Amino acid sequence: MTTSEKAGLSTKPTIPVPATLAAGGSRTAIAALVGAALIWSTSFVTTKIALIDVPPFTLGALRFVVAALVLALVGLVSRRLEHVARRDMARLAVGGLLGITCYFALQNVGVQLTSASDASLLVASYPAITMLVESMLEHTRIAPLRFAGVAVAMVGVYLVVRQTSDVAGSEHLLGDLLLTLTGLVWALYNFVTRDVVKRYRMLTVIFWQTMVGAIAFVPLALSENAAWRHLSMGSALSVVYMGVFCSFLAFFLYARGLRDVDPGSAVSLMNLVPVFGLILAVGGLGESINVLQVVGGLVVIAGVLLSVRK
Repeated sequence: MTTSEKAGLSTKPTIPVPATLAAGGSRTAIAALVGAALIWSTSFVTTKIALIDVPPFTLGALRFVVAALVLALVGLVSRRLEHVARRDMARLAVGGLLGITCYFALQNVGVQLTSASDASLLVASYPAITMLVESMLEHTRIAPLRFAGVAVAMVGVYLVVRQTSDVAGSEHLLGDLLLTLTGLVWALYNFVTRDVVKRYRMLTVIFWQTMVGAIAFVPLALSENAAWRHLSMGSALSVVYMGVFCSFLAFFLYARGLRDVDPGSAVSLMNLVPVFGLILAVGGLGESINVLQVVGGLVVIAGVLLSVRK
């Protein structure tokens, strides 16, 4: 997932999607949201392909350098980048470090150690983790139904991780735990960023966070220089695809969708990400999954649907 994957997805109430179809233009909006979910769901498979030739930190640096160049070009052509106040720039910088560098450093290492299918299933728990962390940081009370949703989602995570540890061993388990920890980083990112996104266009927010995140990835990538080697065509195309599509195009599709669909419905539609991702991991990479993992994924999604309701 990119930074744009995370903005505004944490704890909004859910309104059933069919109710939004009556709004003018909402069919196009829902199509845009589904398109964003489909693109983001491919990131785990393309990451797995790129990791064949590229170490995880270097992959993060390459991906977001590509994304930063695309965003800079769009900002230059559109002239829609705004001046950012110094205090807000500090928040954007922290958001970039959390939402770009820390998030994708952990995710890339996690995907390297585990499977793309596990990553697809575990990412479904992130909205519930975000709600729980924000309630702890703000000392707010969680409604019983929403708290039950968080608990159900965590049971689903346990089922996925437990089955993985029983079948695939400790390295696979470590990858799953890192991916779960990535959900905590996402929650902190949302907490840091949520106020500043109200004062600027999303293009401005994503541009500066991507710039900071890409720069912070450089020293991490340099630490892997001993593992650098010639890129295959598949790895090179995966890097470009993730930078242009997963880190840029999907964000704009998501932003287009939010014009006519409430954020709660957008959260529900983002649950298509693990569904699409699982299908692609099995069909594209030939990964195998078992019934308990699928059940765990479904339990996670059910818990998230409960946790985002009023």
